[in-house]
Amino acid sequence: MADTLTVHRAGLATVQDLGRFGHSRYGLPVNGALDQHSARVANVLAGNDEGAPLIEITALDFSCTPSTDVLIAVTGAPAEVTVGGVRRNQWEPVSVRAGETIAITGIRLGLRVYLAVLGSVRTPSLLGSCAPDTILGFAQTLRGDDELALRTHCPPIDHPVFRIPLFRLNVPMARFADSWTIDVTDGPDLAEFGDTAERLFRSAFTVTPRSNHIGLRLSGDVPRRVTSGELLSRGVPVGAVEVPAGDELLVLHRGRGVTAGYPVLAVVTATGLSALGQARPGQSVRFRRRTVADAVSAHRAQRHAIHALKSRVRTAFDALRIPATR
Repeated sequence: MADTLTVHRAGLATVQDLGRFGHSRYGLPVNGALDQHSARVANVLAGNDEGAPLIEITALDFSCTPSTDVLIAVTGAPAEVTVGGVRRNQWEPVSVRAGETIAITGIRLGLRVYLAVLGSVRTPSLLGSCAPDTILGFAQTLRGDDELALRTHCPPIDHPVFRIPLFRLNVPMARFADSWTIDVTDGPDLAEFGDTAERLFRSAFTVTPRSNHIGLRLSGDVPRRVTSGELLSRGVPVGAVEVPAGDELLVLHRGRGVTAGYPVLAVVTATGLSALGQARPGQSVRFRRRTVADAVSAHRAQRHAIHALKSRVRTAFDALRIPATR
């Protein structure tokens, strides 16, 4: 029988990866983990490929128990993480004995926590990805008593580094606070808003409870389109800041449809999207204008930090004979 991870308290948890790429031409959204940075780092810390399936835990408490010794990593929003009732740190590898319960409670500041397991888990796949898709009705939404088959056995690990604060890996941790500053570049329809476009950068907006993985709805001093005429539906990127009729901004996220007919005032950068994936209803969001060159530079710096982390993790795992994915 395969070793398993048995879910006790599921809350709002799904099995995710980085998304379904290359299918927008067929009308399929990319989907995937909303905080891509935290998901990537969790997998790297657990010795996996960055895009391996992992558990995305949204807002509510979660707990599970492995049937064998495993190595895990928990990243994302600050939370209380315990293993067998003992407090453990986020953003570092954690050794878990067979039968010890992993509990993640009290998620705060952000909205999502990521749990990666060495070797990942077996999960259904559609077009090369396990990412849930609400349009197609495809998802592995977890429930109590679900069992996830583990791909890799982790030999028992008993080493001093697991009894003191774990590896000093200089992890590129995300920053969390009560409010968010999100980087954006100019959108294709910026000129259609005239002087009111500056409201996007002067004002704070509030995330509303109607937000989800398709898009975040933000209330506040919304810019107004000063030109008239209809817009034809066209392709829109993930991160498009749209201004529909009404008193809300709509920021499209990874579950967005691939076409829309609202004017696009700005586009959230790749690094900004991960931060936006953590914004909770009621939190304040401010937008910061960046050039495309600035956005590319920030993205490259974040990718470089993860690449360097991979090297450090590989060195540490090799020293401890932990079978990390290559």
